[in-house]
Amino acid sequence: MRDTEPQTAGGKVLWHFTMSLDGFVAGPEHAMDWMTDMTNRDGLIDEYVGTTGAVLGGRVGWDMFPDPRMTYGGAWQGPLFVLTHHPEDAQPTEGVTFLDCDVAEAVRIGLEAAAGKNLEVLSPSIGSQLLERGLIDEIDLHVAPILLGDGIRLHHAPGGTPIRLSLVNGDDPTAEVNLRYRPVAG
Repeated sequence: MRDTEPQTAGGKVLWHFTMSLDGFVAGPEHAMDWMTDMTNRDGLIDEYVGTTGAVLGGRVGWDMFPDPRMTYGGAWQGPLFVLTHHPEDAQPTEGVTFLDCDVAEAVRIGLEAAAGKNLEVLSPSIGSQLLERGLIDEIDLHVAPILLGDGIRLHHAPGGTPIRLSLVNGDDPTAEVNLRYRPVAG
């Protein structure tokens, strides 16, 4: 299996995360400290900075990390949308628009603001809702060599219907991906 091609700015709704091998995109209490030094592909940050036109996130994540300059370590600047049922109690922040609407409307607004580049969805719950409605164009995951055991899952839908995916970076789009790791001592 080959690595993925570099991300392109094609006006996609892109659900993008680094994820632990056991399926968590954040640790308990939205902890992100486990991601330190996880990105090891040269140019990866620049790739996403150059292809992202707007970001859509959720209120819980925003309340944990309320700084728009945190996106890609401050390298990305652009419109940031936070979907919330309670925009009235959100702290106004320059460059951030708090939306209280249906997720499909939030995508429409975000794509318009992205101006032909990608709308990155940086919320597991919003991404799951969009996936269930058929509004995600691509899921881009970086699987980190760590088992968290607890935290915020990428997709959590107990009792939901399985959603089949097509592998983009392989000859067989239905193939499973084989990963092999060993525990690190110490």
